[in-house]
Amino acid sequence: MDPKAFIRLSISSLRLRVPSGQLTAAKSGFQALTSPCSCEIRLRGFPLQTTSVPLVSSPESGSGSQNIASSFYLEESDLKALLTPSCFYASHSCLQIVVFSGKKGSHCGVGVKRQQIGTFKLEVGPEWGRGKPVILFNGWIGIGKSKWNGGKPGAELHLRIKLDPDPRYVFQFADETKLSPQIVQLQGTSRQPIFSCKFSQDRVSHLDSLNNFWAFSGDYRETERRERKGWKVTIHDLSGSAIAAAFITTPFVPSSGCDWVARSNPGSWLIVRPDSCRPDSWQPWGKLEAWRERGVRDLVCCRFHLMSEIHDGGGGEILMSEIFLNTEKGGEFVIDVDRQVQAAGTVTPVSSPQNSGDLTTLSPVAGGFVMSCRVQGEGKTGKPSVQLAMRHVSCAEDAALFMALAAAVDLSVEACRPFQRKTSRRNRHSW
Repeated sequence: MDPKAFIRLSISSLRLRVPSGQLTAAKSGFQALTSPCSCEIRLRGFPLQTTSVPLVSSPESGSGSQNIASSFYLEESDLKALLTPSCFYASHSCLQIVVFSGKKGSHCGVGVKRQQIGTFKLEVGPEWGRGKPVILFNGWIGIGKSKWNGGKPGAELHLRIKLDPDPRYVFQFADETKLSPQIVQLQGTSRQPIFSCKFSQDRVSHLDSLNNFWAFSGDYRETERRERKGWKVTIHDLSGSAIAAAFITTPFVPSSGCDWVARSNPGSWLIVRPDSCRPDSWQPWGKLEAWRERGVRDLVCCRFHLMSEIHDGGGGEILMSEIFLNTEKGGEFVIDVDRQVQAAGTVTPVSSPQNSGDLTTLSPVAGGFVMSCRVQGEGKTGKPSVQLAMRHVSCAEDAALFMALAAAVDLSVEACRPFQRKTSRRNRHSW
């Protein structure tokens, strides 16, 4: 499998220091500086990202968090666009970090505005496209002059900006998941078959090695109006061997008093891989839960846990992602240890989980992007597309697990449909 080139632009070690004279003067002004402050991180063509900035107590303060505050992932076409001047931009684009004190909102009915402290800019240069690790900036820098101290240097921002190559494998389901399609790898204009996907829905589904997790009975067409269960997806390699699978373990059923799958009782899938010690047996790898959120716009929430092995003999679960997908338009399910992308498009840094176990080469401690899966909205014909970080894949079996997870995400959008909604004759037969 040949990867596609991506680079990761990360911003870390953010902190702000303000001369003591300026801080004193600010307290007598309209709005005092608050800790932590916040910043908006902007890069043309990418969603705005926001994060907090700790305010350090003195100019001598040098220590601070090394956590990634923000990251962008760029492919070749993104770099080309950033490096090409346009009619709106006379020069190359810039990474821009705008620092504010306070926050948007209101106090006692009076609108409160954030106060802009200063701005840091870094122009996109040719070194961005060389595919090598490089630190673009590391240290303190003044970001503006203070209006309280006669225009003397004001606040200083500390940050570390780094570029790292982060190649990915890009896959696509050749047809709808329910139609048991091939899964191809995309590299340029080529489409190389890598896996096949088999979808089925059984009246009785069970795996002996998992203690009959899926022991269901009854006619599906009779029960579909009140529950969706017995669905399974098996991923096969080119030789026909099953190397990963996803099974519904908790049926998707309407919660009490409503006709949809609610947060209080989500449906769930188990993602499994072959057990290397026991032939024809499976070993749990991850769990995906899904439910529907009702509001101005309906959303499907997909929450994924990695199932770890604890050394004392017990098991554990590590939350890796919780993503909201628009039921009408679809969306992108993402696992990224540095951030979680929510429906509103904001980015919130998250700490790296520990004790991930050695179920695969997936290592949360390594940080950064792990996988993404783009799916369509309910009732739409879609071919899920998947991107997978190369550093988390050592063999085809590793990639197959993420294909099974992607299939489960795609099917969860349909499984969370309201139960009283009428379906067409075509859809009834397709199920």
